[in-house]
Amino acid sequence: MVLDRSVLVDQDDRPHSGFVTNNCVQLARRIPVPDAVPTVAVNPVTLPAPDRGLPLQLRVTAPLHGDAVAIVLLSHGGGSSHYLVSKDGYSPLVDFYASHGFAVIQPTHLSSPGGGLGLDTGAPGHPLFWRSRIDDFTLILDNLNAIEAQAPVVAGRLDPTRIAVVGHSAGGNTASVLLGARATDPASGTVLDLRDPRISAGVLLASTGSAEGMTDTMRERYSELAADFAHLTTPTLVVYGDEDDNPAATTRGADWHAEPYHRSPGADALLTLPGAKHYLGGIMGYSLAETDDEDPERLAVTQRATWAYLRSALHDGDPAWQQASEAIHSNPSLGQVRTK
Repeated sequence: MVLDRSVLVDQDDRPHSGFVTNNCVQLARRIPVPDAVPTVAVNPVTLPAPDRGLPLQLRVTAPLHGDAVAIVLLSHGGGSSHYLVSKDGYSPLVDFYASHGFAVIQPTHLSSPGGGLGLDTGAPGHPLFWRSRIDDFTLILDNLNAIEAQAPVVAGRLDPTRIAVVGHSAGGNTASVLLGARATDPASGTVLDLRDPRISAGVLLASTGSAEGMTDTMRERYSELAADFAHLTTPTLVVYGDEDDNPAATTRGADWHAEPYHRSPGADALLTLPGAKHYLGGIMGYSLAETDDEDPERLAVTQRATWAYLRSALHDGDPAWQQASEAIHSNPSLGQVRTK
């Protein structure tokens, strides 16, 4: 049996162990992906942000070789882990995307308990720092040259014409706004259009749904998560688990996380993972204690299917998503794919 392998290389060019897809993964291998390649991570890269209160720190992970590398922006969700929800988290996704051809840029949002932020309750925007999360990506896209200058190993290799955003949980709300969903400023009540036209595709992982589907407590505490998906017109894949039911957050069960697909014209694909909960097999980190869903097979489906969607969305004519969809249709225990 051939295993998918990824070799990560530190800035001093010393290889160290990357992830290995082990024998726990069987059916997910039927979703085709190319062989993994060596990757390199540069961490931290720091962008000045005078209006933010703190500089923006981020990680760049990319294939070690190759040019015109498409960019994936990754927005993390919440969680109690002190390091794995910031730029240093989501390694199962980051390693997979980078070892299969994408450059992944991960900011540490102000909402992250990781990275030593620990901002107190008096900080403007606490606790979600909703608008700051969106502004982080504007800052990144405005400063790709500065990022490359701090990461010479990717200098001149990033393709600014091929950019996607991936968001998990609250990060899915951030991503959906960048993809075109309308948001309401919690302070002024103004409806905001913050779509970034430089982003041409997206993936929403266990994202927040409509305000109508929130519990009263959730809606009162996190009113900024309310989004109007009717204006999300950018091609987007929505992924959720059919057991991701949090009664503290929603009155609509797991299906609440599928609402960005049902309520937007741009979300053209929905992947439902049977038995999956909020962490979709374990996307937030390797051996993460707080995960509610640690399943190598399910994680492999999440990795491969989302990679395939991004590959086809960013490279016209690439058959990866069609092949992934056919593999899932042929093996329904892996999931269910719906398309518009």
